[in-house]
Amino acid sequence: MNTPINPRIRIFDTTLRDGEQSPGCSMTPPQKLVMARALAELGVDVIETGFPASSQSDRDAIALIAAEVRAPTLAVLSRCLPGDIETSVKSLEAAAKPRLHVFLSTSPLHREHKLRMTKEQILESVHRHVSLARSYIDDVEFSAEDATRTELDFLTEVTQVAIAAGATTINLPDTVGFTTPEEIRNMFAHVIANAAGSDRAIFSAHCHNDLGLAVANSLAAIEGGARQVEGSINGIGERAGNCAIEEIVMALKVRNAFYNLDTGIETRRIVATSQLLQRLVGMPVQRNKAIVGANAFAHESGIHQHGMLRNRNTYEIMRPQDVGWPDTQMVLGRHSGRAAVEARLRALGYWLEEEELKLVFEQFKALCEQQRVVTDADLQSLMQDASGSDGYRLASMTISDVGSRANALVELSDPEGHRISETAQGDGPVDALFAALASATGVQLVLDSYHVHSVGIGADARGEANLSVRHDGEAYEGTGTSRDIIEASALAWLDVANRLLRQRDHHRKEAFATA
Repeated sequence: MNTPINPRIRIFDTTLRDGEQSPGCSMTPPQKLVMARALAELGVDVIETGFPASSQSDRDAIALIAAEVRAPTLAVLSRCLPGDIETSVKSLEAAAKPRLHVFLSTSPLHREHKLRMTKEQILESVHRHVSLARSYIDDVEFSAEDATRTELDFLTEVTQVAIAAGATTINLPDTVGFTTPEEIRNMFAHVIANAAGSDRAIFSAHCHNDLGLAVANSLAAIEGGARQVEGSINGIGERAGNCAIEEIVMALKVRNAFYNLDTGIETRRIVATSQLLQRLVGMPVQRNKAIVGANAFAHESGIHQHGMLRNRNTYEIMRPQDVGWPDTQMVLGRHSGRAAVEARLRALGYWLEEEELKLVFEQFKALCEQQRVVTDADLQSLMQDASGSDGYRLASMTISDVGSRANALVELSDPEGHRISETAQGDGPVDALFAALASATGVQLVLDSYHVHSVGIGADARGEANLSVRHDGEAYEGTGTSRDIIEASALAWLDVANRLLRQRDHHRKEAFATA
């Protein structure tokens, strides 16, 4: 087995190439530049910026990225064709660290039906085109497309020829997501052990997720000797997608004692990078998606919540802050216990005496019989019933167009029951709405992310708005639910603003009591 000088796993991100090929995920050149900046800040080693021979848009995006993004290696994909290679070389002229990534199919199925080439022709093409690529650029990666369905002896021979021709990275992809962990581990181990010159190359895994095994197969490839893993943010890509970068990175970090390998990824930027991609391509991840899904650090079971409140290691194997989430989320429902309700009320700015808590918890349990999840807004309504006041409440709102801008008029009821009206303009209805709410409450929030989705089905469906904001450098999450998504957005904004105001009032009372 080859032993690289640096045992750290290289992360090769193909969000902008293979990921963008996912239906509905195409990006404009400026959008690709924004994503490339985020990937560089995340700390990926290699960014595959596109496929220059495929379109002018790809060439424009590569030029933008190469002119600005300097730290990571910038790779471009090329078929084993002289024209492709020359186009790719030209596109990389401005890159500080260029890599030419050439590929050719090797499996019997592809040889016969796609390429109509013999083994000898494949070997000759690999030698000729890898040599041509290396004559232009020192960093050359060769991919044996459909490697996991290629005969092991022939795959070893292809690898040997590519290394002799100058390839510095050898990628053995599971192009159609067909293999299993044991098979791919053995494939890498066999090729590395038997291909002459394997100690002069870094071996790479590029696994697709057609059977849901992309991350497991990538980890197995590492066990077989791979020291580069290729994948995409949120696992986007052809068909069922690629190995999810966030999952492979955190698997290596959490199970470092087992693998004894790590990456150079700044893990605290994972969630922000994931959410940026979701906004750019308009493809949200499922709520139960590992690491970056909304439920990844959410707990509803009372047993789990009680354990979490005592020691978070009871039910979490990593800290949400380590990947960029603000904190664990205790989801309140019929399975939740009193400790979780009390903890959430305190997070919302309510500090209750024992008898008050007992009453509110009884009301909470009654509410759970009527709905599946009890939101922060629901708790605030319970508290208003108990105390007669609950910060600012939305009385009415009106959104209208003013030329190319939007105008929002909001009317709020303040904590003393007085009515306050404010108007504001913005670039869109939500922007104008948030500006009007800021004027009415005096609370300034910096919006980091915002999205809406449907909760429930049919006539019972409601819109839920979720936003992430910052106030005085601290991050906060807000949620609002309504049959109208603009109203849900206003409730989400007020969710955060009222929490901040209650916390401020509580701190003032504490300071007065100790003065």
